[in-house]
Amino acid sequence: MSTSVKYPAGLVALFLVEMWERFSYYGMRAILILFLVDQVQSGGLGLTTADAAAIYGLYTASAYILSLPGGWIADRFWGYKRAIIVGGVVIMVGHVLLAVSGSEAAIFFFGLVFIAVGTGLLKPNISTMVGQLYDKNDIGGRDAGFSFFYMGINIGAILGGLVAGYLGENWGWHWGFGAAAVAMFFGLLNFLRAGRTSLRDTGGAPPVHHHPDVATGRRDHLVTGSIGGLVVVIVAASAMTGLINLTSAQGLAQAMGIIIVTVAIGFFLNIYLAGDLSAGEKRRMIVLAVLFVGAALFWSGFEQAGSSLNLFANDLTQRQIGSFTVPASWFQNLNSLFIILLTPAFVAFWIYAEERWTIPVFLKFGLALVAMGLGYLILVPAAQTAATGVKVSGLFLVCTYLLHTVGELMLSPVGLSTFSRLAPQRFTSQIMGFWFVAASLGNLMAGLLAAGMDTEHATGLPAAFTQIFLTSAVFGGILILLARPMTRWALGGSERIEEPTPAQ
Repeated sequence: MSTSVKYPAGLVALFLVEMWERFSYYGMRAILILFLVDQVQSGGLGLTTADAAAIYGLYTASAYILSLPGGWIADRFWGYKRAIIVGGVVIMVGHVLLAVSGSEAAIFFFGLVFIAVGTGLLKPNISTMVGQLYDKNDIGGRDAGFSFFYMGINIGAILGGLVAGYLGENWGWHWGFGAAAVAMFFGLLNFLRAGRTSLRDTGGAPPVHHHPDVATGRRDHLVTGSIGGLVVVIVAASAMTGLINLTSAQGLAQAMGIIIVTVAIGFFLNIYLAGDLSAGEKRRMIVLAVLFVGAALFWSGFEQAGSSLNLFANDLTQRQIGSFTVPASWFQNLNSLFIILLTPAFVAFWIYAEERWTIPVFLKFGLALVAMGLGYLILVPAAQTAATGVKVSGLFLVCTYLLHTVGELMLSPVGLSTFSRLAPQRFTSQIMGFWFVAASLGNLMAGLLAAGMDTEHATGLPAAFTQIFLTSAVFGGILILLARPMTRWALGGSERIEEPTPAQ
């Protein structure tokens, strides 16, 4: 059988939209923590590393957790196209606010809020539209399609990192933020054009949502209200007992962690218990819950790229090549460059493997966690050298980003594909939001971990990197051991979906 890949109409358009949106997101992210820790007289905000890392984690976590309400709004009211358009406009306004904020911290943080809200509307719904282009049982084609879509993410990321990173570090931080606004404008133009052509029949108004009976509807609203009340009670109790300090950036990040975990558990239980699911759908939800935990752990290590690894590149890495100093933010582009180089091989492999055998998603996630952990193991000797005051070769970070990229390609596009395929049909966009909540939790954990990694006093870095390696490797090993029994129990030995989706 041929392993050639044929992509459905509309995928290229979604690829281009996501490319420009990710240009704006990763371009801004590349310089965010550098701007936060830079001295006020140099144009930054002059924050401590701990506060800057906590704010970075809060922002990136918010951008992803807002995917839950973003998916809900699209599923219930707007449809995917409208949610994406509104989200894109809000993102663009947010970047403009960053660019014009000057030394006004309030305007800058207000801009971050806009970007987070817009990302929550756009991110889950564009991924849902990709999933709609494929049959649920076209596992290899769907994995290949999401891998291709993922290339768009990373082409945008590398362009954003190069352009916004260079402008921010050499011309001024707000030039970099302004470049991100321009990129989002191009993304919006492309999506509006595609909505009239290749995506004309995709992502319109959602079907009317209804519960099978009034009692179930009331139960749904009761559970939703209870989740909100529980979040408020837990955060208030933690603040009153001194477990968290809501007046500091780190305390706010810890409060956000409580919110994310509570929302994730409540969201899962709401759909599992009150979603009128069949027995097969409930088993698949358990699969998604296990993968959620694995993804959160993966992102907690991987997303150090914009925080601790960015500071490691800036403060502890030899970046001089002749008379040119490589911007620290450019090291983050290694991930996107490796994605672009390796994606064709991974796409071909998923198609080849699907024709011969099935690789369980648990195995893919387990190997991804092990690869991510090995990336930190490589940095342990580098951190030991840096702790003596000697700057280390950039090749250490090159190897780390290579391993992280291999892990990402086994987890992220596969996770997008799996969550869109195993989700109960009437909750598809909300389940995609649930996937991004895992990224939200991982980003927040990354920020809190980075808050304890002070590159000015690098003696604690070797132990921190070793701990990340051990945690990811152990959980990755558990997922590998679970691959066969979980696939057999929850999915009947095959990831193909045989039973029909319940009528709406």
